[in-house]
Formats: sequence, C-alpha cells, structure tokens
Amino acid sequence: MAHPTDRYQLADPAGIGLDPAALHALVERAHREVDAGLLPSCQLALAREGRLALFTTIGSATNDNRYVIFSATKGVIAGAIWLLMSEGALDVGTKVAEIVPRFGTNGKDVVTVEQLLLHTSGFPQAPMRVTEAASRQARLERFERWRLNWEPGTRFEYHPLAAHWVLGEVIEVVSGLDYREFVHTRLMEPLGLRRFRLGEPPERQADITTLVASGEPPTPEDIEAAIGIPGIDLGALVGEVTTDALLEFNDPAVRAVGAPGGGGISTAADIALYYQSLLHNEAGLWDDDLMVDASRRVRCDLPDPLRAIPAHRSLGMMVAGEGTVATMRGFGYGLSPETFGHDGAGGQIAWADPVSGISFCYLTNGLDRHVLREARRTIGLSSRAAACLAS
Repeated sequence: MAHPTDRYQLADPAGIGLDPAALHALVERAHREVDAGLLPSCQLALAREGRLALFTTIGSATNDNRYVIFSATKGVIAGAIWLLMSEGALDVGTKVAEIVPRFGTNGKDVVTVEQLLLHTSGFPQAPMRVTEAASRQARLERFERWRLNWEPGTRFEYHPLAAHWVLGEVIEVVSGLDYREFVHTRLMEPLGLRRFRLGEPPERQADITTLVASGEPPTPEDIEAAIGIPGIDLGALVGEVTTDALLEFNDPAVRAVGAPGGGGISTAADIALYYQSLLHNEAGLWDDDLMVDASRRVRCDLPDPLRAIPAHRSLGMMVAGEGTVATMRGFGYGLSPETFGHDGAGGQIAWADPVSGISFCYLTNGLDRHVLREARRTIGLSSRAAACLAS
C-alpha cells in the first residue's frame, strides 16, 4: 500500500470503511474532560487503510501544536529495533554487554536486548536524570554503576526510562548513528512523517503544549473500590512516574535530550499514521514476517505488579489480549486480542488493531492526578475508537 504524498490529508471516513457517526461520538467523548476544565487540551487522530480519517485538537491548542507523548515513545523505539532486526544487523537474543561492553558490570553481563524490550532486565529504577543523559559519556558511566534488583528474565517490572537509555545506545552502536538521528532519518522520514521528533532544540519548541497538573488524587477508598484490593497506596500505582517528574518535561533542556523511553514530541496524527505503517509496511522498512511476530506475539506473561495481571508484552509493545484484562492494559472494549501499542503517562494512548485495521492516538497536556479517572478516560476513548469500523 503506497501512502499519499501528503499523509496528513484527511480521507472520507466512509471511503475507508469507517462510520462518520461513530467518529463524531469519539470526538464528543474527548471533549468531556476539556469542557469540564480537567484538561487544558487534547489531540486525537484515527486512521485506516494508511489514511487519516480524523485529526482534531480540543481546548487551548490547535492541530499545529505538538505534545510530549511520554512512554508512547517506546512504540517508536520498538519500530527502530525491528528495523535493525529486519536488516540482519541485530539479534535481540544478543547479550547487551557484547554490544555495549561498559554495560556489563555488576552482574549485568547476562542481560539480553530482548529483556530490555520486555522490562525483565532487572534494573527498573536505575538512576539517571534526563539532563545528565544529554552526554553520551555520562550515560555510559551510569551504565557501569547500575546494579540489578533481581536475576534478569525472572521477573517483570516496568522500566520507565532505564532500559530504553540502554536501547538507545544499542541503536547507536549497531547503526553507527545517534539514536535520535536513526529514528528521524531511517524510520520517520521514509514513512513521510515530519512532525515527530526525539530531542528537539529549544528554538524549535514553541509549538509544544505546556504540561499542566490538574485534579485531586484518588483516595484509598477510591482505589479499593476500583481494583478490589484494600490498602493500596497511590505511590504503588504511579511508582517513579510522579506528577512532579512528568512536569520536568516542560523544561526546554529536558525536551532537547530526547529520552528514548519517554521524550518523544509529536502530533497524534504522526503516531496514528506510524501505527498504520506498522500494519501495512507500505515503505518496505521491515521484514513482513518479523513485523507480525515482533509486534503481536506475546513473549512475556510474567505477573505485572502494577496492574496485577499478566504483563502480555511483545517485543517492545503491549498486546491487548482477551477479555476485560485488555482494558487494564490501556486498551478499550471492542478491540481484537492482537491489538498492540503503548500507553504513556498522563493518559496518552496509541495502538493498532490488525483485525479492524484501525489505528488510534490520543494525546493531552493535562496531567490528571486522579489516575483512576485517567484510566477510565483512556478505556472510554479506545472503546469508541474501536467502534468506528463501519458495520
């Protein structure tokens, strides 16, 4: 499937098998929190058959604005790794220390590239400030000091940033390019996607929406009512991904670094179209069989201590799976079990459903402290996006 010269031109929804009334219902749902004053703005996009059918921004921003997409960035890094695999340049079973020797200290010599992608590598909270990571030398020095919390491969625990700093270095060593340049020139530019950036200099940040904290955190009673487990502290739900930590991404210096685990800057349109490319491979960047295996085959179903369900991870992505647990992974009702994608702090969500052919992205610059309300919003939006397929 060849993509049009201008991938941002909207297609007639009915012409690509979508229900215009359902698209309207999706936009109406996105209005709810903005109209209620809980979020300053949001942006959403939906695509099918390689074409955008919806791209709109609600609130204090416009389609010309971009957003910090947080951990939805991990889905882009996954595509970069799959590209190196498709070229025969990288085997994810390789021990990281064979590629990055300075990483192989303190027992980390056994960690594989696959374990980095599956969040089973054993150092989820390894310390390094984003601004410190602006220096490659500083990153390597941190790698040397990091220690394991458990034996790699035996436990799943989400690594918010640490594992992806190492994946960035793997990309640099294997490709010979700075990991940000590789993502821009080898991945996004061939796909015709011009607005996603990983690392944006301050002079090019004027269009990025400012992150704003809002709402009150849930009470212990709210948490128990939602998940049925008494005594769960809010800190256990958010870990190191606190509101204060997220607000640091308003700092131009932090945005300029381009953290591979959460520093992507984009429009919702670019991400929705990126996931169309993962479905159709119209630019021929990936080996088709490898793409299907890497994106949809579950390689890790160890227990997720945060969500209290199996992790259900493919090679760098989350996979929806069956039943109601799919919603606990940030996916909505009505999606196929093969749906893959990645969420992000603040309620960002991006996914592609190989069965319906729909891809969807929702972004906001509002950081709702009520994480349960945020989760319900994500489920509601994804469910309405799934319902956009014409019957």
